Amino acid sequence: MSHPTELRYSRAERVLHVAFDDGATFDLPAELLRVESPSAEVQGHGADGKTLVSGRAHVNITAILPEGNYAVRLVFDDQHDTGIYSWTYLRELGERRSELWDAYLAALAAAGLGREP
Repeated sequence: MSHPTELRYSRAERVLHVAFDDGATFDLPAELLRVESPSAEVQGHGADGKTLVSGRAHVNITAILPEGNYAVRLVFDDQHDTGIYSWTYLRELGERRSELWDAYLAALAAAGLGREP
C-alpha cells in the first residue's frame, strides 16, 4: 500500500492535491470527494444503497484532520464531516476519477437533479 507524501488543498480551485510515495499524483475536486464520501450517510447502510448527493458544485473543504497513520477525515463547508478517507480510498478515487465523475453526472441527470445548490 502506498502512502501520501503530500496532501495540499487549494481553496481557490476547490481541489485536493494528493501525491503518493510511488510518484502517483492526483487532483481530487472537493465536489467529487463530497459526493463519494466513504461515510455511511453517502454510501448507505447495508442494503439501502448509495445516496445520490446533489447541489454540491461549490462545496469547499474547511479542515483535513488526521486519523491515525492510515487516513484523514475531511470536513466540508456543508457540515458533512463523517467520512474517513483512507489512503487506499484516496488512491482509488484518483485512479477512478473520470469513471466516478461520469457515473455521478449520469445519475444526477437520470434523477432530474443538478450540481448547483
